[in-house]
Amino acid sequence: MKTAEGGARVSAAGTRINFRNILFLTDFSEPSEAALPFAMGIARAYGAKTFALNVLRPDPLLYSTPESTAIADDTQEESAKAEMARIESRLAGLPHETMVEWGDGIWASVEEALKEYRVDLIVMGTHGRTGAEKLLLGSVAEEIFRRSPVPVMTIGPAVRSGVHNGARFHNVLFATDFSTHSLAALPYALSLAQENQARMTLLHIMKEAKAPGVILDETAAASALTRLNDLLPEEVKLWCRLESVVGRGDPAMRILEVAKQRGADVIVLGVRNAAEHLGAATHLLRATAHKVVAHAECPVLTVRG
Repeated sequence: MKTAEGGARVSAAGTRINFRNILFLTDFSEPSEAALPFAMGIARAYGAKTFALNVLRPDPLLYSTPESTAIADDTQEESAKAEMARIESRLAGLPHETMVEWGDGIWASVEEALKEYRVDLIVMGTHGRTGAEKLLLGSVAEEIFRRSPVPVMTIGPAVRSGVHNGARFHNVLFATDFSTHSLAALPYALSLAQENQARMTLLHIMKEAKAPGVILDETAAASALTRLNDLLPEEVKLWCRLESVVGRGDPAMRILEVAKQRGADVIVLGVRNAAEHLGAATHLLRATAHKVVAHAECPVLTVRG
């Protein structure tokens, strides 16, 4: 696939992406509960198998002696298995497997599951930590969507309960800065739009002018609009209602605003592989995707470029 950086059109039309094996990650929290209907709806729509995974991690605060450690582990595992049994009952009627595993970190278990079960989509909820809380505690969701070689659909805390609509997405918003990694998500946005005969909005946000009082550069905006329109072949317009939008401002906030204005029910973003920077001081310059995931009122599908 060619990028649009050199003016070439991205050849992505007509490519239906088929999700066959879905990994649903859960910590049994409210955000995970909100994500489950999306995993189930996508599984039904694509005839996919769902693998529900909970990763248990030792809690050092509960351990003082070997005996107390064993008791704490047993109690934690029994509780997790009881919660997973409840999820399994909800998955009844769909091909599925459930797993409760111990691990030192979430990603190691996820990576193993991706390989073992040939997963092609991860669905998960997130608490949407931002600011100081994120710096102190980190973001499991961001670690996963920046490391994962397969797309990740994240359901943030702002997504209202009961809005999954059977995971049918009728308004798809695809945001791009025209970089290679952002355009990696375009085939997925197109596939979702084609699968659902949806309206699709192509969005590019220009950076704010550094000098105060500088108005929007109409020439630059027109050029960006042309680049958006040139991303897709003409035949896409035969089955998809398209709209191209160029704005200016903070990328994350403007993406969220446009998504709300257009009634988007899924946002699709390409993200950088920033695994080497994931830690206590998560990169601030690459925070757009995390901000969108944390505050979006609809699911966000991220694709690592």
